[in-house]
Amino acid sequence: MMENNDKKSKNQNKIEVYHGSGEKVEQPQIFFTKYTKDFSWGFYCTKNKEQARRWAFRKHKEGIINVYSYNENCNLNVKKFENMSNEWLDFIAMCRSGGHHEYDIVEGPMADDTIWNFVNDFLNGDISREVFWEYAKFKSPTHQISFHTKEALNCLHFERSENIDD
Repeated sequence: MMENNDKKSKNQNKIEVYHGSGEKVEQPQIFFTKYTKDFSWGFYCTKNKEQARRWAFRKHKEGIINVYSYNENCNLNVKKFENMSNEWLDFIAMCRSGGHHEYDIVEGPMADDTIWNFVNDFLNGDISREVFWEYAKFKSPTHQISFHTKEALNCLHFERSENIDD
């Protein structure tokens, strides 16, 4: 298990985050499904409203962006990846392979479908770590923050939902 040296300072920040969906989500929940995501099972948000819009339309005819204020809690176990790195790649590979972690919240870049294909190729030994980074550097920056415990979900306060048109 990776060591956490990413505890938040005593200053609590309030940040607006977005969750793209097909419905209004006033009370976020963590659902355990067959497939895990980049940072394992959790409730996923982003600071990027356009990215939330894409998430909303990915699986839904009518998209809704749910808006939350996120109040950082320095007592929670938080892992933050500032950018794609070898540690980020190894963490995503572990989570996407069904591994678990002990973080309440994980934040960092997203491995979208294209990046995930590169991760899969890396895991299968089809490409080297160096080739992965060569492919990945051409992708635009993304952001995700995932909430993995009830205590983490308590950091979110529902503000509003916005219906969006395609």
